[in-house]
Amino acid sequence: MFLDLPLDELHAYHPPVPEPPGFDAFWQRTLDEARTHDLDARFAEIDTGLALLSCYDAEFAGFGGHRIRGWFLLPRAAAGPLPCIVQYLGYGGGRLLPHDWLLWPSAGYATLVMDARGQSGPNRPGDTPDPAGYGNPGVPGKLTQGLLDPDGYYYRRLYTDAVRAVEAARGHDAVDADRIVVAGHSQGGALALAMTGLVPGLAGALIDVPFLTHIRRALEVTDAGPYGELARYFAGARGHIDTALRTLDHFDGLNFAVRATAPALFGTALRDAVVPPSTGFAAYHHYAGEKQLEVWRFNAHESGGGEQRVAELSFVRGVVG
Repeated sequence: MFLDLPLDELHAYHPPVPEPPGFDAFWQRTLDEARTHDLDARFAEIDTGLALLSCYDAEFAGFGGHRIRGWFLLPRAAAGPLPCIVQYLGYGGGRLLPHDWLLWPSAGYATLVMDARGQSGPNRPGDTPDPAGYGNPGVPGKLTQGLLDPDGYYYRRLYTDAVRAVEAARGHDAVDADRIVVAGHSQGGALALAMTGLVPGLAGALIDVPFLTHIRRALEVTDAGPYGELARYFAGARGHIDTALRTLDHFDGLNFAVRATAPALFGTALRDAVVPPSTGFAAYHHYAGEKQLEVWRFNAHESGGGEQRVAELSFVRGVVG
């Protein structure tokens, strides 16, 4: 069933932006603190049996100087420096294995896959711990970790890691620093969207069903997926709701969308209960850079699947060659 607004209303949906006081100063301070730590990006080549790709076990210093793992993949036959796709991950999953990320290097691009700190699962293993811990009491999952203070919130660390991943990619000799495209689905889409407002000079962004966007609206229309963690927390933490919402505003994709300059391709699905389509349309309408939108009318959180990837391949060829 359709879960949100009718399509004609979605095309006109333009809600207010929930910008908290001091938003830019908060993020400038956060990134300045991160950059006091040497990035110290390292790329150790490994044998994966993939004859056409060079594969590296990557790591760099993210938030707090914590070591963030990833994969760096290069097509052996391509002459560099190459455009690079910086790939961010969905909620609850880790970096998997190099052969799980063949699309972009097979298309001729360098690819840096950033592991998500403290996230992993039996079918989506990761290798990066989160040394900063939990902060205030919450419910299982990441959305309530440190939720009562923007400085201690889990996503402050993850968004900062994502900025540092772009910096690590830009510093590699095989990468053209002016041709970086950020990409992700769901939580990864949230990170890609945030990067368009935090990292100047990106060549493009692939923002598929972005999570953590128009968060207050999402909490009104869905209890599915990760947003349900917030609903369960608020059911018990009745006196902390307004404080928590103010924290979330510091991480809402709408605030990054209005600051974006990179060209972007969005994806949204009208039957998505995890990331309601009105939240994705809101980000698209507020997005300040050049933009395109793919709408999948009868799909859910998988979005357009392989067909979205086809659209992304065409988009990336258009922005970086």
